[in-house]
Amino acid sequence: MNAVQRFFPKIINGASQFIIPVFQRDYSWSEENCRQLWADLLAIADAGPDRGHFIGSVVYIQTGDSSAGFTRWLLIDGQQRVTTLTLLLTALRDHIRETGWQGSDDGPTVKRIDAYFLRNLQEEGEREIKLKLRRHDDATLQALISRQVEPANPSARIRDNYDLFRELLEDADPERVYRGLNRLLLVDVTLDRGIDDPQLIFESLNSTGVDLSPSDLIRNFILMRLPEKEQTRLYETYWSRIEELFRGSERVFDNFIRDYLALRSHSTKLERSDRVYDAFRRTFAGIGEDVEALEQLLIELLRRGRQYAAFAVGGGNDERARAFASLRRLGDVPAILIMRLLEAHETSGSLTEAELIEAVNLLESYLLRRAVIGAQTRGYGLEFAKLAQRIDENRPLASLKASLARMPGSYVFPSDDHFRSALEEADIYQKRVCFHLLEALENRGSKEVSDTSKYTIEHVMPQNEKLAEAWREMLGSNWQQIQKTWLHRLGNLTLTGYNSTYSDRPFEEKKTIKGGFEQSSVRLNQDIRDESRWTQEEMKVRGKRLASRALKIWPPLEADEAVIRAMEIEELKAKARRRNISQVQMSSDAANLFETLRAQLHAAFPDVIEAVERKSISYHDPEFFLEVIPRKRGLLLVVDLDFNEVDAEDDLAEDASDRSFVMHASHQGGVLVHLRSTEQIDRALAIVAQAHALT
Repeated sequence: MNAVQRFFPKIINGASQFIIPVFQRDYSWSEENCRQLWADLLAIADAGPDRGHFIGSVVYIQTGDSSAGFTRWLLIDGQQRVTTLTLLLTALRDHIRETGWQGSDDGPTVKRIDAYFLRNLQEEGEREIKLKLRRHDDATLQALISRQVEPANPSARIRDNYDLFRELLEDADPERVYRGLNRLLLVDVTLDRGIDDPQLIFESLNSTGVDLSPSDLIRNFILMRLPEKEQTRLYETYWSRIEELFRGSERVFDNFIRDYLALRSHSTKLERSDRVYDAFRRTFAGIGEDVEALEQLLIELLRRGRQYAAFAVGGGNDERARAFASLRRLGDVPAILIMRLLEAHETSGSLTEAELIEAVNLLESYLLRRAVIGAQTRGYGLEFAKLAQRIDENRPLASLKASLARMPGSYVFPSDDHFRSALEEADIYQKRVCFHLLEALENRGSKEVSDTSKYTIEHVMPQNEKLAEAWREMLGSNWQQIQKTWLHRLGNLTLTGYNSTYSDRPFEEKKTIKGGFEQSSVRLNQDIRDESRWTQEEMKVRGKRLASRALKIWPPLEADEAVIRAMEIEELKAKARRRNISQVQMSSDAANLFETLRAQLHAAFPDVIEAVERKSISYHDPEFFLEVIPRKRGLLLVVDLDFNEVDAEDDLAEDASDRSFVMHASHQGGVLVHLRSTEQIDRALAIVAQAHALT
């Protein structure tokens, strides 16, 4: 690597071409950036003749197709500055040509600017223009420099900044501008191919991370080290299509990479957005410049990206797309889980299209029910990652249902009773899923779907605390309590396009005015228009009716008990494989006693699953029935048995139900057995056998 300070003309002059690699971002300098450069340029133009103005650095590396007398460089860093200066020079050239301005012999001329800064006059075709940008940026720049017709869809930033400089030049002295341009200083950094690692240097130069997103960094990581032709091929074949999938949403792309890495590593850990690139780089650290391996990675990213974007970005109007959209509208997007299900559908074929849609609808039911009952949402990301890892490739739908049935208490799938109770009695209006709930009640199951995009939520009984006299008379003497209790409940809510018209009008007027309930095409309003009164009783009846419909739209969980049991056993076996008994610290007395006990346990219960906890050993068949905790002078057995079930009084046994804590125990309650000698094992095993029989 060679780094020297040079004036800008020394860098750009000569038979050379600077190429913006495909992995770089598009040109993005704003009007503010350009005006600041303009101000700096004029300021240095008026300074002493030996003064320069530093504007940053340029980093580049020679391409593999340079030739004698002509060098092509990949511009790794400095694109924004070099492009802006090129636009300024193009504008200056065109200003001189169109105004006929003439200055000193050493001043700017059309020929001098063209030959020194813009074009390689001895070259033709792609080599003629000194600066080659990315995609449509390049087409617009080439048209400006060559004075040809611009493309139909020109680059807005390129065109706008060129026009800005043309405007600024109208009131400027070209000689002064040219003088300022020649005094701009940059750190000129040239890399040696095969010696310097452009990726590491690039990351070092951009270590602040202010402007570069994880997608920028990942793209550079994959493509930067490759020769230009391979960069272009892989970018156009794969990466550009990945970018298109996410339609400029960097947040969705970051989440995709995070979830992809978790699935790939079979991990439930989801990286923070600011650590996604670091995790990606660690995962693929050894891939280097292996073009074949990089291409396979891009193929995989494109395939999995399509899965992820199909759900997270959306599109289409078939049954699957509609199911995705409904789930996505709930906000707590389980995209990692959907990607896992799509993989089972597309790759192994173990999940049919109908089963995929059923799985999506089940997840919507899970999230909607939990939102309605007011269950916690914090930690959903981790729980969805765990669910994704539990999907069995051979029976994805059944394993999803079984996994949902085994969710921990804070994330349990709400029952019909719990869901119905919340629908009928909870404050639905204040919940973020209120509109989604009402919209589904309106349209689900109907072939004639109402366009609800311009609808708002309407309270049949108004929100105004100062109810009109007609409402007070209808509700009765305790109207204030009725309003407070029933205002935001489901029975009093509907959808309308006439919210402002309805306002706080009496019920009869709401029914009969133009656009009122009697004229409404909204199905939710049909059971309102037939009522002559709107009191607590009508709201209660309607609430129950809508709740019953909601239970059909968002069905309960029905999981196969056999699959649940098989999953539990497999997880226990996996847990048993992860840790060895040698990891549990024991005294010599406890170790000798344990070996004898262990042999008899395996003899008595041949199918027992032995799982090593942090400081104990637990036994399952397949339910938990025993935990063995080493103590200094023996063993403590925690037996999953009600103390009253112990056959006879035995000084080995102790009732643990009243104990709030047992040291080193993973399970609490039941019966404690203090084992201090081999002579006590038979008596202890008799108690253990009782617990085992109950499993």
